Amino acid sequence: MTLVLVVDDAAPLAEQYAYDLRRMGNYEVLVAGGGAQALELLGGAPVDCVILDLEMPGMDGFEVLRALERRGSQVPVVVYTGTGNYDRCIQAVRLGAYSFIDKAEPMERVVHEIETALERRRLHSELSTLRRQLGRETSLIGGSAPMEQLRESIARVAPVPSPVLVLGESGTGKELVARDLHRFGPHPSGPFVPVNSAALPESLVESELFGHERGAFTGAIATRKGAFEAAERGTLFLDEIGELPLSAQAKLLRVLEERQITRLGGNRTVAVSARIVAATNRDLETEITAGRFREDLFFRLNVHVVRLPPLRDRLSDLPALADQFVTGICSRFGIRKKKIAPDALDLLARYDWRRNNVRELRNVVERMIIAADGDTIGAEQVPQEVRERAAGKSPAEPVRQSLQEQKAEAERRILLAALERNQWHVTRTAEELGLADHASLLKIMRRHQLRRP
Repeated sequence: MTLVLVVDDAAPLAEQYAYDLRRMGNYEVLVAGGGAQALELLGGAPVDCVILDLEMPGMDGFEVLRALERRGSQVPVVVYTGTGNYDRCIQAVRLGAYSFIDKAEPMERVVHEIETALERRRLHSELSTLRRQLGRETSLIGGSAPMEQLRESIARVAPVPSPVLVLGESGTGKELVARDLHRFGPHPSGPFVPVNSAALPESLVESELFGHERGAFTGAIATRKGAFEAAERGTLFLDEIGELPLSAQAKLLRVLEERQITRLGGNRTVAVSARIVAATNRDLETEITAGRFREDLFFRLNVHVVRLPPLRDRLSDLPALADQFVTGICSRFGIRKKKIAPDALDLLARYDWRRNNVRELRNVVERMIIAADGDTIGAEQVPQEVRERAAGKSPAEPVRQSLQEQKAEAERRILLAALERNQWHVTRTAEELGLADHASLLKIMRRHQLRRP
């Protein structure tokens, strides 16, 4: 049961509030006659919300808010006043109070404020949990600023059941993002059904998405559920949505609006509740102008947008990505794990990866593993076209980033290069970089989330 603490030096008013909150909100209620007693109760009782009077003798409401801030308390506080001085209420909100009310307001409003404050606290807690889970469990590799922003976007959007549009160049990992949105979404135990829109023949699009009844067309020897029904209470991932024919776009729009489908050859509607995640590497607004994509479907899908950075904008993640690919490929081939030499990594970092991003890097790493006879993959194993295009180029600076983000990215790259040169020996790396001791280097590594591969 929710426990509410009412803090007010006027005992009759506090007791009346406690009575009304028990009756109308079905809460447990504690009463404190002043700020000091309130802090004592907060230290020992699992209070969920505080109703706090600002005007009290001795320790007033402002001092209580400051004390809670020093403690790092996450308990939401609703302040109330009987003086009508809302400037002081606004000052209290700046000190950390969730909201303010007038003592003369009806109890229904007070209960509403408490419920809203509790819901906000719950969502904040869930978001923090998701961020921690994403840091540990996501299949998206890298600690660069663009990847941190991507994880933040996923953590915010994942719990919301609305459609999500994932935008990014080919090979950036759009399906990985879709799977994370499903894994951290409202129905992670439900099915995840991926559909490649570009691979669907136009004549079969409707059947694949919405299903068909027996006899609907030649070869339809049995009733078949489509992707929407297969993804019930789960996630339907529509990859390459920009490739969908216009006729199929119209039918998809209707399903998204009505949340029900009709199988091909049938006349019975079936309710569907799959969460929709669509992805494309096309500029859909350009496609709309060219008449190849419906504007109304775009706005239906464009509720939440997650953008993936290209590999050239997060080159400091390249060593970790390459190491991950080496580990996986060597394991699949049944050979001892190889190591990529720093000069080979430097060449890879000078390449722009515009053709296929992370997928292209994975293919290049596999070719390098096959070409290397020993345990170390050197610059000579880097494919010729990569060496030629990397020759004389410096690793591209991240774009569309603030100066602070670019400085952090540059520091991370310098750190990674020094650690690779010293085989991740912390003391030797700290000496090379002129740091006071290895503890200073470890502190910087923690800030950039760098760990030995």
